[in-house]
Amino acid sequence: MNTIGLTGTDPVKRVYIQGAYQTHFGELWDKSFRDLLVEAAQGALEDAQVAPQEIEAVLVGSMLAERIVDQGHLGAFLSSELGLNCPAVRIEAACASGGLAVREGFLSLQSGSYETVLVAGVEKMTDACSLEVTSGLMGATNGEEGLVGFTFPSIYALMAQSYRDKYGLADKELAAVAVKNHYHGSLNLKAQYNHEITLEKALASDYICEPLRLFDCSGITDGAAAVVLSRKKAKVRILGSGVATDSLSLAKRKKFYSIEATKGAMEKALRVSRVKREEIDLAEVHDCFTIAEMLALEDLGFYSPGRGKRAAVKKETYFNGRLPINTSGGLKACGHPVGATGVKQIVEVVTQLRGEAGERQVKEAKIGLCHNVGGSGGTAVVHILARE
Repeated sequence: MNTIGLTGTDPVKRVYIQGAYQTHFGELWDKSFRDLLVEAAQGALEDAQVAPQEIEAVLVGSMLAERIVDQGHLGAFLSSELGLNCPAVRIEAACASGGLAVREGFLSLQSGSYETVLVAGVEKMTDACSLEVTSGLMGATNGEEGLVGFTFPSIYALMAQSYRDKYGLADKELAAVAVKNHYHGSLNLKAQYNHEITLEKALASDYICEPLRLFDCSGITDGAAAVVLSRKKAKVRILGSGVATDSLSLAKRKKFYSIEATKGAMEKALRVSRVKREEIDLAEVHDCFTIAEMLALEDLGFYSPGRGKRAAVKKETYFNGRLPINTSGGLKACGHPVGATGVKQIVEVVTQLRGEAGERQVKEAKIGLCHNVGGSGGTAVVHILARE
């Protein structure tokens, strides 16, 4: 496993989030790929009160664009739409594309190359049939799983079965995560699934791949998000960033019930940001499936192994609980346009740290964490943000 981290504690290298914006997430039949990407970029620029001409570089995270909308040259695509001629690139790391794009923007500012950059993440998934989307998503694996019939629901079901064999796992513990995230989503007007569900409804839904039911799985989503990163002081600062990688193949890992890349990214982010776990007030974690949220809670070190399964049941991870998790609704309820998710997580934590989250506001939130995963753990990105 390889890990890389960058610190934002040095005053000379401090990086701030000057602007942040998320489009509505969902099945957006009336909006094109271009509409979503431009809306997010312009929204972030407006929030930052920055003119397009002040942007010195553009980074765009996306996984499926060239496959679904026949456009892969996304850096130049967005810079052209904004009337810019600055350096512009696309970043790809499967479902962690958005998180990695933010990190690369952070790196470019710390290096002194730029003063202000625009980072966006986008995906328009509902323009393709489910078979095409499923096949495209399997590009995040080494290819062998797909050849023998695996899809991501079955890969994460295997991880859930392994966790259950090791620690025990009840269906109602998985369902409690979905209920919690739908509750948070009901308080988020931009969420794809902007409604609550009951535990009974979650448990009555059909199995997709045992033990994962329909409500244990995130949906196919359209959406975009963007942030303006700057050396100019703003209300929220990126304290640190960590990235780690692991085998694309689940079969080559030592254990299925933990994601080592998450552990590596977290340790690096904590060390370089000089933050202790107990100082983190909230987190957006990669809950593509309910089991993924449980694994994240343990791999990030918030719960000891085998104890994360009870967090939602005990309501400790609700926005007014001991450790608020996925106040946006997470991937499960807010939606998972794969290339946009990592940027959306940043937008949500910025919203919380600014005190602008409305009904789902976490009281006195000062430090937040974002955790974005590519595939089943081939890549993991962790950011730690703080209110100034």
